[in-house]
Amino acid sequence: MSRISDVLIKKLDRLDADSFKRFKNYLERDGKIPTQKLEKAAVYDVVAMMVQAYCESNCGSVVSDILRKMDKNQLALEVDKELPSGDMAQRQMEETRAINEKPNRKRSHSPTPGEPEPWNKSEINMISEQIKTGLKRTENMFEGTEDRKKKTKNLHEIYTELYITDGVSDDVKTQHEVRQMEIQSRRESSTQDAIDCNDIFKPSPEPGEPIRTVMTKGIAGIGKSVTVQKFILDWREGRANQDVDFIFMLPFRKLNVYISDRYSLYTLLRKIHPKLPDIHNIHNIELFDKAKILFIIDGLDESKLRLEFNEGETLSQITETSSVDMLIVNLLKGNLLPSASIWVTSRPAAAHQIPRDYIDRWTEIHGFNDKQKNDYLMNKIKNKIEAGSIVKQIMDSRSLYIMCRIPVFCWILATVLNEMDTRDKGDIPKTLTAFFSYFILIQLTRNEQKNENQEQKDTTEVLKTNKDVILKLAELAYRQLEKENILFSEEDLKECKIDPHQVLEKSGMCTVVFASHDVILRKKLYSFVHLCVQEFLAALFVFHSFSSSNFEVLKSFAMEGKQLHDLLKSAVRRSLQSQKGHLDLFLRFLLGISLEPNQKLFEGLLTPMQKSSESVKMAVQYIKETIKTHGQSTERCMNLLLCLLELKDCSLHEEVQAYVQSGELLSPAVCSTLAYMMLVSEDTQDEFDLMKFKTTNKGRMRLVIAVRNCKKGR
Repeated sequence: MSRISDVLIKKLDRLDADSFKRFKNYLERDGKIPTQKLEKAAVYDVVAMMVQAYCESNCGSVVSDILRKMDKNQLALEVDKELPSGDMAQRQMEETRAINEKPNRKRSHSPTPGEPEPWNKSEINMISEQIKTGLKRTENMFEGTEDRKKKTKNLHEIYTELYITDGVSDDVKTQHEVRQMEIQSRRESSTQDAIDCNDIFKPSPEPGEPIRTVMTKGIAGIGKSVTVQKFILDWREGRANQDVDFIFMLPFRKLNVYISDRYSLYTLLRKIHPKLPDIHNIHNIELFDKAKILFIIDGLDESKLRLEFNEGETLSQITETSSVDMLIVNLLKGNLLPSASIWVTSRPAAAHQIPRDYIDRWTEIHGFNDKQKNDYLMNKIKNKIEAGSIVKQIMDSRSLYIMCRIPVFCWILATVLNEMDTRDKGDIPKTLTAFFSYFILIQLTRNEQKNENQEQKDTTEVLKTNKDVILKLAELAYRQLEKENILFSEEDLKECKIDPHQVLEKSGMCTVVFASHDVILRKKLYSFVHLCVQEFLAALFVFHSFSSSNFEVLKSFAMEGKQLHDLLKSAVRRSLQSQKGHLDLFLRFLLGISLEPNQKLFEGLLTPMQKSSESVKMAVQYIKETIKTHGQSTERCMNLLLCLLELKDCSLHEEVQAYVQSGELLSPAVCSTLAYMMLVSEDTQDEFDLMKFKTTNKGRMRLVIAVRNCKKGR
């Protein structure tokens, strides 16, 4: 083996598997080595084929050129240093031409003085302006369920900076998103550094590989799409990221529309971005290799695509035709436009669809911090004299205050507070069920008043008038929750006999809980304002079906009898069977609605239940026995404890206090309750010592969750 081959093998051996695959992709574009030979070739074989194809003395420059395209500049310099060309002047001339002709995202687009322009920058600017024109809609947004045509506001006027951190925590990805909020509220800025959304592609202080792909996680309604909108608006207006030439939005809800079609990457971009000019020649195609491009792929959790990273064809040209899922996979893997940057957003449970090897940075949006919550509520509460005391009441209800991290929830809360204040309703609801009950009733009454152009009606009368439509919406919520869907098509609405035009287009009663998502003008998707609204209506549908003796709907609950406590017990069992916890909040709402005071709120819609208090007591006892005797995970036990809170049962709290004071061995169930009590406490402890508690190893594992409410744990 010659010295040149030996050096090249050693250098290429330092590439990881994915980088070596990218190297071969670049090599095959030259056409001198057949694709089928390169596909499964090892480093030794690749070097041998290069020696035959290029002549051994030229292999060093070929390798260094490709490494520079891959942003492996240090490795390229090492190749140049160890394999100098005999004719340095010729080598430097070829290297300059190669750098100018091939993409390198770290290279400046401006040539040195006196050097000819390697490509026409004015063409890049022209296309950039056309893209910015197409993204003009990012200037405005609506808040809550305001009329989109009449109440849109400039994003700069209403945008509140969200708490975004570099890095994520993996221990919450299979929990219900409300539980994730409760956990994240204890981590604010303790171990993670906040970053500005415009800086997510800026490298960390520590040296490392360039950041090509960023994953931003966050629960539903936390502000992922609005953050993306703010990023684009700042770019359009010249405030940030001016080194980026093109930004292409590829929301998964739009990609889903083309799931059965075949496109090249460029034709797909033109389909979604009609302002993009057509490609007439090879020169225009090369512009995309030279420009700095950012793809924003929003809403991975909404994807219906089959993202397979270990199989399928390899695409390297933006004019190659394939399925939409393969285009996205090749873009993420770096086969297509390897110098482009990619930003993916997702709800936590769906982020695993993209292997970690293809993500360079993980970020997480936590929503409002405590100061932002207070500022937002103080600004939105109309009664400025009482605003301070009202916010203090909210802070006293830990579960409500934690939920205020979600901007949409904050808006919902402000809506309820303003209405309750004007009606002199007294104390703020302390449970999620009571709170959402008031919100739904307020919105229904508002819409009735707006449509009829008359004075406020009694809520019972409003419920009777709109009973049919409300129940159809509640049925839709339940059916789609079972399927774990948060977006619905017009076909889904029609299955529940909902007329989209009547319910939505005329700003009727249901606009209060719906937000429509236009998809390429030819299709619409619908969702509830927030996942919690869908879960509440689903629970309302189940309770109404039971109170109306419509047991056919409840077959999936496998009830042991036909009493209310049979329904509640079966709902508990069904919730525990969900590994992702997607029925956790649904269960809390269903149990909450079973309380007589909450049933009275929906008089006119629900059939009154006789002696439901006895069934509630039996449900409480069943939940307590389930916590104590069943081998449930910590998170499932925690949700059952929150269910007891929703049922206003405090007996377990008293039992735990007695156990701890007695010095007896604490059972795992008691440890779960103790951990929960610490989580909902207003005070953050300085230190939590697990060894102080007399319990088993399993019990200590249940207590670990309490460490999240402490500055130090051991």
